[in-house]
Amino acid sequence: MKALITGASSGIGRDMARVLSKKGYDLVLVARDHKKLEEVKKELEKDKVKVEIIEMDLSKEKNCIEIHNRVKDIDILINNAGFGDCGIFTKTNLEKEITMIKTNITAYHILTKLYLIDMKEKNSGKILNVASIAGFMPGPLMATYYATKAYIVRLSESIREELKKEKSEVQISILCPGPVKTNFNQVANVKFHMREANSQKVANYAIKKMQKGKFYIVPGMDVKLAKLGAKITPSFLISKITYRIQKRKLIR
Repeated sequence: MKALITGASSGIGRDMARVLSKKGYDLVLVARDHKKLEEVKKELEKDKVKVEIIEMDLSKEKNCIEIHNRVKDIDILINNAGFGDCGIFTKTNLEKEITMIKTNITAYHILTKLYLIDMKEKNSGKILNVASIAGFMPGPLMATYYATKAYIVRLSESIREELKKEKSEVQISILCPGPVKTNFNQVANVKFHMREANSQKVANYAIKKMQKGKFYIVPGMDVKLAKLGAKITPSFLISKITYRIQKRKLIR
């Protein structure tokens, strides 16, 4: 059994690698930080599994294609690489946002498509796309990030229906957490004023639910209620609520 995880050098990606190594999966870990990847590899090899690390910037399309060319016959694909940013849309950095779109959307799209083709041919495999509760609502002051996660939610929902109609054994799932205690805050330039979930607990929950075939994986009752609220509340009202929440996050 083999799993490929992007964004695997820290946070949820690293912690999901820990869970899968305990279950006996060989791992291919992808991230930009070679030193951190080496540290994770050294830790996980204690579980007597094979760990391959690939230092790669997935904001470049050719690198995503290279990953697929290099790594074959995987049983699980976890698309986890990504980051956010916070601020008024006209004042946030355009270059950072374009890189965000390429990392949060384009990389997911390419890897999901290429590995899904392989999995459908053998009629087995699992794909877990790490989205966010942000994918179910508008997100003023984090407009680009919320939009990227909405893309992942809708793409995955659509693929799920196609797989159902084809009676395929391939499974796709989306992980939609709320705030998680990782280095996301520093990159996104935010400070959360609400409870942050433990990354390892989220990872354990995600792998458990994915292996049971759950599509929407939403850790925490408060996040489940937020998802329900986003579904039944008009978008204009959600926008007002979200704006107030995001404004409190901004690091001044």
